[in-house]
Amino acid sequence: MASAPQPQLPLFYNDLLPLNSRDHSDWKVGAFENADFLASTHAIPLTVDEFVDAQRDYPIVFTAGDNPLPIALMGLNEGVNTFIGDDGKLISRIYIPAYIRRYPFLLAKLKQDSDDMSLCFDPSAGVVGKRDEGNILFENGEATEYTKSVLEFCRKFEESGQRTKAFLEELKKLDLLMDGEIAITRNDMPDKPFVYRGFRMVDENKLRELSAETVEALNKNGMNMLIHAHLFSMNLMRTLFERQSEQGKIVTSDAKTETVN
Repeated sequence: MASAPQPQLPLFYNDLLPLNSRDHSDWKVGAFENADFLASTHAIPLTVDEFVDAQRDYPIVFTAGDNPLPIALMGLNEGVNTFIGDDGKLISRIYIPAYIRRYPFLLAKLKQDSDDMSLCFDPSAGVVGKRDEGNILFENGEATEYTKSVLEFCRKFEESGQRTKAFLEELKKLDLLMDGEIAITRNDMPDKPFVYRGFRMVDENKLRELSAETVEALNKNGMNMLIHAHLFSMNLMRTLFERQSEQGKIVTSDAKTETVN
């Protein structure tokens, strides 16, 4: 079973194998016993289709650099995830980003000279294989309804990624992004603010300066709602800081919010 081409694997993925009915005819997919694969990850890639749901639970910011991407912050320091419980599982009653729900599957190109994408999985995840219990992947050489639903989920994720790319291109075109910086003080350390940098956010001043025509266009194409979901979510930075502080995971008084590239 040859691995798919993988010059640089995405976050979480250690290996990729193309799923096929020949090699995996009797394989099943089980459930993750815990969230160890993301326990040390503080920033999760997000698509624009998730902004409204995600902004209720996480600050939404953008990665630094020339090609920014939206991310949901689950912690304010690299290696810190405040949403993993003592049992090693994600806490309940929060929105789980699609990037997490997709794992260990992924659509990938098997041939660099072709745009065709195949459903692959990460064998190191430990949930796909020959096992007694789980969702069956193939029956009589054909993909099961479960496998078809996984493929459809991954396909929709890729489509959402394209919409996200277009959204970011428009933000760059309008020059609405700026380098972000958040300073938070604790009651017991009023003279030593915790400063977080290393991310980008929408510049509210530039947003207010947009022409009426541009604002109308942003309203019509839905971008204005997405921008404000991002801005509203920034109020959760302090909430996230307090969560991290309560868990004893505050790292330094001059911290940097590392982002996912």
